[in-house]
Amino acid sequence: MHDWHWQTWNNLPYLTCSLLEPWQHGFFTQQFSPRSPFELTEVLNSNAEAYRVHQVHGNLVLSPSELKHPHDRENFPQADGLITERSQQAVWACSADCTPALIGDAKTGNAAAVHAGWRGTAQKIVPVAIAKLQSQGSQLEDLRIALGPAISGEVYQVSHQVALEVGATIGPNADLEELISLPNSPILEDSTAGRARLDVRRVIAIQLEQLGIASEQIAIAPHCTYQDPTNFFSYRRAKLKKVQWSGIVSCALTL
Repeated sequence: MHDWHWQTWNNLPYLTCSLLEPWQHGFFTQQFSPRSPFELTEVLNSNAEAYRVHQVHGNLVLSPSELKHPHDRENFPQADGLITERSQQAVWACSADCTPALIGDAKTGNAAAVHAGWRGTAQKIVPVAIAKLQSQGSQLEDLRIALGPAISGEVYQVSHQVALEVGATIGPNADLEELISLPNSPILEDSTAGRARLDVRRVIAIQLEQLGIASEQIAIAPHCTYQDPTNFFSYRRAKLKKVQWSGIVSCALTL
């Protein structure tokens, strides 16, 4: 079990995860709104260069060198993940029920920030980000993955179709009953006909474990955006297009 800690900046709260201790990082709360990633990077590391994308619920993951206009702070490329290529690069993802995933490589110091809603998770965006890190030389055993505050399975009601689409990534050809009967299943029965409850973070964790990543390399935040209106925006709760940001700064590690 990995520890999650509340930190403060100017009396404003944000979360960190012990698994990512070597990296300056934060899962920021709604109290930081409307600050942009460029402003929030100052909280983590004033020397780092910040990068973000325009999220579209897909599975495209980019690196800074792939951004056509990396210093344009108004027109962002469409993607849902970013990975670093050198130290002192800050990559960011925003969420308001979807899962913010921050990843660090304990050997290279590189990092990734991923936005994973149910659509992105159905397209395996976190494994896609990891494959991109591997293309840069990362090894699976060196990765540390923290899945931040998101809507929890106990309150996230979805259609059977959505549950099956996401569930197919961990149980190909399984029907809904088979998925629900899995040990510690991320898909739960719901009292409403045609509906189920979905734990997206648990699906991502299973996807990672099926890649060969140990459970000790994965941390899931014990916070639900829907059930914590004090700290987090929730689109499903408020139906407002407001988000909180999560970011991580790559580092030069001393081995």
